[in-house]
Amino acid sequence: MRRAGRAAAATLDAVAALIRPGLTTAEIDAFVRADTAARGGRPSQLGYHGFPAAVCTSRNHVGCHGIPRADEWLAPGDIVNVDVTTELDGFHGDTSRTFFVGEPDADARRVVEAARACLRAGLAVVRDGVRLGAIGRAVAAEARRHGCAVVPDIAGHGIGRHMHQPPDVLHVPAGRGPRLRAGMAITIEPLVTLGDPTLDLLPDGWTLVTRDGAWSAQFEHTVLVTRTGCEVLTRSGASG
Repeated sequence: MRRAGRAAAATLDAVAALIRPGLTTAEIDAFVRADTAARGGRPSQLGYHGFPAAVCTSRNHVGCHGIPRADEWLAPGDIVNVDVTTELDGFHGDTSRTFFVGEPDADARRVVEAARACLRAGLAVVRDGVRLGAIGRAVAAEARRHGCAVVPDIAGHGIGRHMHQPPDVLHVPAGRGPRLRAGMAITIEPLVTLGDPTLDLLPDGWTLVTRDGAWSAQFEHTVLVTRTGCEVLTRSGASG
């Protein structure tokens, strides 16, 4: 798990250096395929339930699961989430970040910083014995402090020999839930929006967009629960 997490984080660090106006999301996908292979892994998302790409690229009002396209160019002022999952020796590491394309305006900066803060708030409560529901309460409270809303339908998940496995990790208050135990691996990946947290599914069967067109942002880490906290397995070599 540590090796898979480091590989996914390194690929995402490399993607960060590419982000610029004029880059297509299909070019991001091609880069992720090549970089993942160079690190000895394979993109876990490619072919997952028929998903046609190696990475999700979700721009502006696309909440998540955006499919890379050759006719989708990044423009100055955009934000784009890139979600990388690497399988290495039968284990998976899953991580995402939302990047600024050029100089962001105040709203773009606010939603991105809110999503980053929400991830940190979720991480801060993880430790052996804590109820799973504590993550959702911490994330939702942090989002409110930033004047944003958490999308309730997008959850983190258990991870290990499968990319997605139990338990679901909700980012909104939803009861107490089971206790976390040392040795469990989960993802925390709050999706935050400036407006209505309702998402609509596009006809491609994958892309989820905000109903009101408000921009959204997401950050994700794979973490290992420990007795005293958690170990972030997808920590970035560039920014922590």
